[in-house]
Formats: sequence, structure tokens, C-alpha cells
Amino acid sequence: MISSTKTSLKSAEEDFCRRYPQFERTRTLDQLRKSEYARIDRESHIYLDYTGGGLYAESQVREHVRLLTHNTFGNPHSSNPTSLAMTERVESARCAILKYFNASPDEYLCIFVQNASAALKLVGESYPFTKESKYLLTFDNHNSVNGIREFARCKGAEVLYTPVLPPDLRIDAEKLSIHLDSVKPGTNNLFAFPAQSNFSGVQHSLDWIDAAHNKGWDVLLDGAAFAPTNSLSLKEVRPDFVSLSFYKIFGYPTGVGALLARKTAPKKLHRPWFAGGTIEVASVQGDKYYFHEGPEAFEDGTLNYLSIPAVEIGLRHIESIGLDLIHTRVAALTGWLLGELTSLKHSNGRVLTRIYGPINTEARGGSITFNFYDPDGHFIDHQYVEHCANEVNISLRTGCFCNPGGGELALGISAEELTSCFIAHERMTFSEFRRCIDDKSTGAVRVSLGLVTTFADVWRFVEFARSFLDRRFDQVSRELKR
Repeated sequence: MISSTKTSLKSAEEDFCRRYPQFERTRTLDQLRKSEYARIDRESHIYLDYTGGGLYAESQVREHVRLLTHNTFGNPHSSNPTSLAMTERVESARCAILKYFNASPDEYLCIFVQNASAALKLVGESYPFTKESKYLLTFDNHNSVNGIREFARCKGAEVLYTPVLPPDLRIDAEKLSIHLDSVKPGTNNLFAFPAQSNFSGVQHSLDWIDAAHNKGWDVLLDGAAFAPTNSLSLKEVRPDFVSLSFYKIFGYPTGVGALLARKTAPKKLHRPWFAGGTIEVASVQGDKYYFHEGPEAFEDGTLNYLSIPAVEIGLRHIESIGLDLIHTRVAALTGWLLGELTSLKHSNGRVLTRIYGPINTEARGGSITFNFYDPDGHFIDHQYVEHCANEVNISLRTGCFCNPGGGELALGISAEELTSCFIAHERMTFSEFRRCIDDKSTGAVRVSLGLVTTFADVWRFVEFARSFLDRRFDQVSRELKR
């Protein structure tokens, strides 16, 4: 059970506020949690999975319901009154998104997709890779970015990975510079990296965008983990493509994402098919089709049009709070939590946790990935940790978080070990993979902070972490098997 005496919580919070005085400026978020997110405390949740998905305010849902119940909307692919009413809402949302990211409509398009993964697939399937092209990634990309390599390879392009270096898991700058210098002039080459790693929380320098452009690369920036707590101005940095999922930022709606694309970039893309909504004209007998000129050329079929207005509502909600305020709160709580987790030690002096990524708040976000280790230095199965967390209503996440490259480096799994594993299996389950890697962890525990995380949330998690002190891995393994 989690110890939760009011005295110790109060004392800890007083000490925290002395160490992080900037936190006091964010107290309005405590009131917001009580008024707009009361269900969290009513249901006794400790929600620490904001990188997995943001939480929505009750007012967002109420405003969206009012909009739908007070209007009649039709499919926007027409010019009748209900269609035109919906088209106006869709275009209003596009404008609001561009404004939110400080992207000039003269320079950027907002293309609606299902989620960030769909945005990435759209770029991958349409990018003009050739045998002279290169697709360059950092090791710590999400699988949806890794997956683009299959499109690149199908067209004969070379795939390159720049490593991130333990223990902080930041980009190997020397190796990346070598890779950026390796392209042939006049060829199409794509460089993809996350603004914030969803594995380590590392925020990579956005200066790499200009550096890559100067070497002749197009740049794809994965903004999904970065955007919920950080400002991204597309007047200050100008990637060619940015992938986003809005539920990561404000929780509701799901099923709507965006690809923000510089207007010069989509002209390079060659879609492998056409669909309803993407074309101006198509003919069966004439065997010809013509795409739309604008973002509609990339929006296959009918948009999730009834949900799109909720995106604008969500953006207004975040703007009413202030992204700087959210960032300040998350940074302070992350700093305290990092300090507490790294200070926990067993009775014999061995550390309880091993954090994968920076142990301070410099150029990092509110995701903390780590494993628990017993007094003899054996890792405690992350699945068992999740089981224990579930028992006390803590929502965290375990595994590799769809980021195998970051996980392999952090956990010390070599290319040789992986090759020997995969060569013997045409298909492999996760359980088989775990056995193949022997006694190494194949995943980790991730807690991530966000919009309405409170000090009490992180304090209670530290108390939960203390429950693993002086417990041996074989003891907890037996408990997991029961």
C-alpha cells in the first residue's frame, strides 16, 4: 500500500516549493484540476501517462456537444447548406491550428489525418525516394517514423541511423554531421527526428533543421511528444513536415491529427493512389485524374468532420491556460521527481532506479523512463511494476513505447544479440523475444507528467517507488507468476 499521511505530504510539498519557487505561478492549474478534471480525484486516479494521451477538460466536451446539438452539419464534400456549414468549421480549425503553431498560411498547409502515424505514413508513401536517395533517422524515433524506412527501401534508397549516446541519450552530433554531409547534390533526401523523444524525454536541438536544410535535406519533425508542453513556432524553425496528434495535447478528440507541411514540400510528394475527396476530376473511360491543389489532395475519403471542430475548442482551452504555464509546472515537477528517484537507495547502498536519459531538466521534457533494480543489481520486471501500479490506481506505461532504438541502446541490447534472435525466427511473439534476450530487460517503466499533474501525484508515486526498496527480483518474480 502507498503511505499517504497528510503530514509527510505537506512537509514534502513545502520543501518542494522552497526549491522550485516558480511553481507557485502555476497554482491556477490546481484550481483547474478541481473544476475541469474533478473525475481524476473523485476516482482516486494517479495519472502519469500524459505522453500516452492527454486528459480533456469537461468544458471541452460540453462545448462540442452544444455545437453538435445546436447545428445541423453534413458531409463537407458538397455545396448544400449543411455541407457548407461544416466546411466553414473545418477551415476555421485549419486556420486555428496554423495560428497556434505560428505557421504562416502563405508558407504552410494543414492536412487533416487520423493521427501522427497517419501523417508519417502519408509522407513515407509519397516521398520521391530513388536509388540515389537517403533516409536518415535518429535511433530514438517512434516506430511510425522507423516504418518509413520500408517505403525508402522499396524504392532503393539507403537507410541511415544516427545513434543517441548513453547515458543521456542525446544525438551523436559528430556522427549526425557526417551523415548530413553524405548526400549527393540534386537528390531527394529525408531526415527525420523527434522534437522530444517519447522514450527518454530528451528534447533534441531544433537547430538541426537548418543544418540539414543547408546540406540539401528535407526535414520531417515528429512533434507528437513535444507539443503538449512546449511551444513550437514554425516562424522560428521551418521543418518541411511536422506530424501531430491532438489528443496528446488536450485529450479530446481522438482520431484527428495533422500533417503541417511547407507549401514547397508537398509539391515533391507523389501519391501512389487517389481517393474520394483528393481529386478535382477523375475519369474511368479517359483513364485520367487530377488532384486538388490544396490540403484536400492528401485527405483520403471523408474527414472525421464532426470531430474536427473539437480541435479548435481544445486549442482555445490550452491558449486560455497558457503553454508557458504548463511548461513551467511540468519542468518543476519533473526536476523534483528526477531528484527523488535517483536518491532512492537500498539498505546496502545500491541504487533502486536506473534512469534512461538526462537526470536533470536541461533540454528534456516530462517523460521519465527507468527500471527498478533490487539490492543485488537485478532488474525488477517492468510488467510486475505495472501490475503493482494498477493495484493502487496509478496509470503509468511500460514496455519500449514503440521506440525500439532508444530502448535497445538504453538497455544495452547489442545488434549481435538482436540478429541472433531474429535469424532463428520467421515470426516472433513478445514472450519469445524476452526469452531470447536472456536476463536483460526488454522494456522499462515510463511516467509522464502533463497539464494537470499535481505535486501530490508525483509524491504518491515516489511513495510507491519506495515500496520496492530491499525487495529481491526473485521474490517479485514469484509474485508475478501467482
